[in-house]
Amino acid sequence: MSSYIRGSLDSCLSYIDAFSEFTGRLVAWLTVAMMIVTCVIVVLRYGFSIGSIGLQESIGYMHAAVFLLAMAFTLRRDGHVRVDIFYRQFNAHQKAWVNALGSLLFLLPICGFILITSWEFVANSWAIKESSPNANGLPLIYLLKSLIPLSAVLLALQGLAEVVRSLLTLTGEESAQ
Repeated sequence: MSSYIRGSLDSCLSYIDAFSEFTGRLVAWLTVAMMIVTCVIVVLRYGFSIGSIGLQESIGYMHAAVFLLAMAFTLRRDGHVRVDIFYRQFNAHQKAWVNALGSLLFLLPICGFILITSWEFVANSWAIKESSPNANGLPLIYLLKSLIPLSAVLLALQGLAEVVRSLLTLTGEESAQ
């Protein structure tokens, strides 16, 4: 492989990895915010008999954002659950085959399916500027739903990076991680 192509691949992989790391670290702060908001809700409710539907809904929004936007970060960190009991025994070449085939046969098609099937769902929500059905709820359901296709795109990008990294391993050119 020419040094120009290899440099471009490494650069592209670095950008994707850095973006996944950035989103993962940013979203991790939402867990702190969720904890603080939960404490505020409890203190307001039980200490002052004050309830807030908007605050309660914000926890659901943050929780959804954490799970949807952290998937690519988790893939980058190899943190997804593996069912294969043999995988941990595999050498680097065998792991690269499993990772490449798993991403190409399962991960990327699922990301495409999520993207395609969620598109109209999200577009309809944007068309009516969907908001909470609850009085004093958050008026941003359409933004929350937008995280579904966004998460599929982010996960697919990181999945492509993992496929390229696996292919580099299989061709004998270890990738820079």
